[in-house]
Amino acid sequence: MRRSALFLAAALAGTAAFPAGGQPVLVETPLLEAAVKAGTLPPVAARVPAQANIAVLEKHGKSLGRHGGKLNLLMGKQKDTKIMMVYGYARLISYDENLNFVSDLLADFDVQDQRIFTFRLRKGHKWSDGHPFTTEDFRYYWEDIATNTDISSKGLPQALLVQGKGPTFEVLDETTVRYTWSAPNPNFVPWIARPRPLLLYRPAHYLKQFHAKYGDEAKLNAAARKENKRNWANLHADRDRWYRMDNPARPTLQPWHNSTKPPSERFIFKRNPFYHRVDKNGRQLPYIDNVVLNHGATNMVPARTGSGEADLQARYLRFDHFTFLKESEKRYDFSVRLWKKARGSQIALFPNLNARDEVWRDLFQDVRFRRALSIAIHRAEINQVIYYGLAQESQDTVLRKSPLYKDAYRTAWTAFDLSQANKLLDEVGLTERDEDGLRLLPDGRPAVITVETAGESTEQTDVLELVRDGWRQVGIKLLSKPSQREVFRQRIYSGDTIMSIWSGVSNGIPTALMSPSEFSPSNRLQLQWPRWGHYVQSGGKSGEMPELKPAKRLIRLNEEWTNATSASEKSKIWHEVLQIHADNVFVIGLVNGTMQPVVISNKLRNIPAEGVYNWHPGAYFGIYKPATFWLTEEKGGRS
Repeated sequence: MRRSALFLAAALAGTAAFPAGGQPVLVETPLLEAAVKAGTLPPVAARVPAQANIAVLEKHGKSLGRHGGKLNLLMGKQKDTKIMMVYGYARLISYDENLNFVSDLLADFDVQDQRIFTFRLRKGHKWSDGHPFTTEDFRYYWEDIATNTDISSKGLPQALLVQGKGPTFEVLDETTVRYTWSAPNPNFVPWIARPRPLLLYRPAHYLKQFHAKYGDEAKLNAAARKENKRNWANLHADRDRWYRMDNPARPTLQPWHNSTKPPSERFIFKRNPFYHRVDKNGRQLPYIDNVVLNHGATNMVPARTGSGEADLQARYLRFDHFTFLKESEKRYDFSVRLWKKARGSQIALFPNLNARDEVWRDLFQDVRFRRALSIAIHRAEINQVIYYGLAQESQDTVLRKSPLYKDAYRTAWTAFDLSQANKLLDEVGLTERDEDGLRLLPDGRPAVITVETAGESTEQTDVLELVRDGWRQVGIKLLSKPSQREVFRQRIYSGDTIMSIWSGVSNGIPTALMSPSEFSPSNRLQLQWPRWGHYVQSGGKSGEMPELKPAKRLIRLNEEWTNATSASEKSKIWHEVLQIHADNVFVIGLVNGTMQPVVISNKLRNIPAEGVYNWHPGAYFGIYKPATFWLTEEKGGRS
């Protein structure tokens, strides 16, 4: 089969490469030796796939490690068990540290015309309970979950739909499956590589016992009712819960599997004895035996971290905890590092271009007004006061780490210029002022912008205090109004909110092969044009058709990107998208490249001193492969 030029390098990079003479001589894991001798567990040669995935550690500056130890993490909620699916980051296809797509669970994959995707599994690969991982697990998901209306009443996941239609699914043999669409689906592979991935397989051997197709429906419904569940489908869903990773009986392909039944204040994730990766010396990964999630109040995580209770911690830590944590280094054996976040803007202002108030809607749809608001913000002051000068003043756009970055996108309409802002506001027609110096709207009201927040962040309110000063100098008053997240989003969609504050685009480090949909109307949750986004998301069935030509062009460009067949075409489209976004200031970004404190035990190895802390792409620590982290017995000092 011909490989797509878009994915050729990625597919080749991900194929397991064996040293001369084949797979290295495998070394038994010390923790598992007793079980192997007792005959309750097969030897390592029978546990890893015949074509194991060999971790090339030196390529990323990592060292070969040793087995053993436990990693302590602090969590705040029972559902935080899901973080192990994120951090473990075993995917059919994953991102490497350079944001290329590489085979992981898969032995190899082929892509033809962005429509035909052929996946090849590793022979001999097994679930954490030792049962073979085969194409039967893919068939089960497709036939018995995804297309079963009792379980999936809403139909196929959005990521499996192209122009409203799903793929043709084929099982070619025990280790090969194929998905074929009638039109390109360039988002298919990126969805598979996400922190919360498109999961195309399930442990069929385990879940069949809860499925009416394979058992007595009446008995299953009775069992469901005993657990206060409606029917067998709800029972099946409860036993699956693949993302939560809170069912100890459900097998997994992740580096560690949960051994603790909820509810609990302490979850122990034990090493997966059938994990598919080894190092070049034949040691099966993960290196670390157990990962322990210790739960408690979220507001106590910083204090507990500072008292040495965590070996690796970033969750529930904020930049304003850095000083306290840094001081604690002297008393406990850990180091505090600052990793860059990868959002397009740490905090951004979202004028609602779909506001119900006609006067404000007309103003926000005038690019001169949006530009004026942007350059009336003193970003350098915000950076110094809130972020100690460690961030970068920027619009809501891609960061330097992205191959699509240009200075012009970052700096567009960011220079603090009250004179130019006043001139633009005069051009818009806001020339009249009241006795307090506030500009008057066309209907005579004073220009008072109420910025609504989700009420979750003092950082946002602190930033708004500084934005307020600049806007007041150009005759616009800023008020802030806290809310609750659900109400916050509902009010924005209904148009009752004229402006909101939230974080910028979630992926500030895209490559040309990643979708530019965040920068164009595509989703009802987009705060700057929720009804336009819903119109596109629903295929014109809901929301409103966009009015502005630049917004219409962005939608068209997103469609062109989907159909583009080369990386160069996609890159060209991306740059036009970013230029339109920069020129039009649909979202008013403030700063990006802000810092996330990461606490790292001085005994922990193979975690970078400098990294990017991001949800997608990145899976936080996942992209750095925690299965390769290891604990030294030495005391003090990190290598």
